[in-house]
Amino acid sequence: MKQVFIDGSAGTTGLRLQQRLQQREDISLIEIEPEHRKNPHYRRKAMEQADAVVLCLPDQAAIEAAELFKGCKGVLLDTSTAHRTAQGWVYGLPQLSKEQKKAIQQAKQIAVPGCHACGFIALVQPLVQQGIIAKDQPLCCFSLTGYSGGGKSMIAQYQHADRSILLDAPRMYGLSQQHKHLKEMQAFTQLQQLPLFSPIVGDFYSGMEVVVQLHRSQLNKGDIKEICHTYANHYTDEVIKLVEDDQEEGFLSAMAFSGKDTMQITVCGNQERILLVARYDNLGKGASGGAVECLNLALGMEQTAGLQL
Repeated sequence: MKQVFIDGSAGTTGLRLQQRLQQREDISLIEIEPEHRKNPHYRRKAMEQADAVVLCLPDQAAIEAAELFKGCKGVLLDTSTAHRTAQGWVYGLPQLSKEQKKAIQQAKQIAVPGCHACGFIALVQPLVQQGIIAKDQPLCCFSLTGYSGGGKSMIAQYQHADRSILLDAPRMYGLSQQHKHLKEMQAFTQLQQLPLFSPIVGDFYSGMEVVVQLHRSQLNKGDIKEICHTYANHYTDEVIKLVEDDQEEGFLSAMAFSGKDTMQITVCGNQERILLVARYDNLGKGASGGAVECLNLALGMEQTAGLQL
């Protein structure tokens, strides 16, 4: 049985991850008393015992925790933004390539992808790799997400009995075009420019829909048929799959995969105007589900163990 310590188990991702791992018979959680959970001495002792440590902390705290972990025997996974493009860390999206999956299996430090970034990269990276989209192509993306992605404060805001009427409608954010996921969105697609990215939070707890809009003139080669063919060949595991037509009477709901750890890719539109759509759960493949998948690979377990497929 493998020993796992979650540093930051009181946060949204940490709590969800803890609940999931508590149900596993092949994993034992190392826990410290609540009054000691921020004490470096007790955290270090837990890290030293663990086969794997998962950081579910804000960025600066995650950087400090990574320093605290140095010299420990296990593997370190970070769910924050802090290390996703950092040298010496492996990006935790095994579906990027066979080589990426192998790198995760052998890694000592793994950065779990961001929720918005996960969908964008899944949609764009295979097309750039095959030359369908040129690396110098400027791309636009929007993302619909449930409010749980905003953590405890946003969850409380949306669930408050006297909440603002402004929360009844979807809200755009990241208006300065400085969203924290942009760096990894560029880095792991090999795009030469940051995408124009518009995230939108809605009045639903969990679920996510990431959309990249393409005009025919933005394709370096190929067409909508070749795009589908590329996805079908690239995504062959149980976690990310292409479904060519899954419209719900002309609609695609961002909540369709709430509670799941899978991602569905759909290509809509026509030969002139194409919509690339990734649907998944911001708390699943976009957070704790992605962390569980990376943890499984790092500990030599079945990749999909404990996942909701």
